[in-house]
Amino acid sequence: MTHTRDVLVIGGGVIGLTTAITLQQRGARVTVWAADDPDEIVSTVAAAVWYPSHTDSDPRVLRWARDTHAELLRQAGEGVPGVVARPTRMLLRHRYAGPPWWGDATGDLVAEPAAAPYTTVLRFTAPTVEMVPYLAWLRRRVEDGGGRVLRRRARRLTEGFDAAPTVVNATGLAAGWLAADPAVYPARGHVLLVANPGLTTSVRDEDDPAGITYVHPRRHDVVLGGTFQPNVWDTRPDPQTAAAIRRRCVALVPELADAPLLGERVGLRPARHGGPRVEVAPVEAGGGRLVHAYGHGGAGVTLSWGCAAEIARLALGD
Repeated sequence: MTHTRDVLVIGGGVIGLTTAITLQQRGARVTVWAADDPDEIVSTVAAAVWYPSHTDSDPRVLRWARDTHAELLRQAGEGVPGVVARPTRMLLRHRYAGPPWWGDATGDLVAEPAAAPYTTVLRFTAPTVEMVPYLAWLRRRVEDGGGRVLRRRARRLTEGFDAAPTVVNATGLAAGWLAADPAVYPARGHVLLVANPGLTTSVRDEDDPAGITYVHPRRHDVVLGGTFQPNVWDTRPDPQTAAAIRRRCVALVPELADAPLLGERVGLRPARHGGPRVEVAPVEAGGGRLVHAYGHGGAGVTLSWGCAAEIARLALGD
């Protein structure tokens, strides 16, 4: 028997799980349908460093990014599995015209002159997240809060109304067909994992004409990236792409020259033209309350907690 505060979240990635936890904190009884095992979802492939990558300026998105930055810093301080606050250097090649639109969300961004071919280096603190232990921690929080995480793949969003009067659609890339949204598209991401030679600072050069370049150290490895290839569905590693990523990253951080390769990961970011869709859908005859929460692209972790608060408000009508 369902209750008016019952909510079904369809989607077991970082957006779905943070939303489930936030709903529980607001008094909802939550069930999560996860279509895949945790190690098979795109959230586990993510470099998962706080940064609103390929996200346009938007007051709503800025609020989500700011709130998530603060929450992840809090979690890092409390020793949440996989969460670390790391110093970050972002190298710019274009003329510096002032802080980026997201700069205020960091709370500590500083711009300094840089040697050619760069013009400026931005320094700030960015929380980083190792997704395998973090997703496991999120799932435990849902279950410890009385929620259930079930392995089930939805064929239609309306299936969810048999389980709860309110459904949150956090299905990522699958929302393209489940919500009949042609604005949803994949953005292929390819990263390498190498042994960490002692790095502690994240470095990124998104202006590199050869491709976006980032180096994100973790406890036992370093994530080297990357690619952002719109509308490419192939998830097989490409040797030429991998070699190019390694060349760019070694040029950026020479200490990586002899770092042994530990693995490769390829994932499809759930991107959307127009940015994330977070809104209540029109009510259909005989249906309940449906809240869409997808299209975060490569910024799922970056926007997760701030966005989850808005999703929960929409779902519960608070």
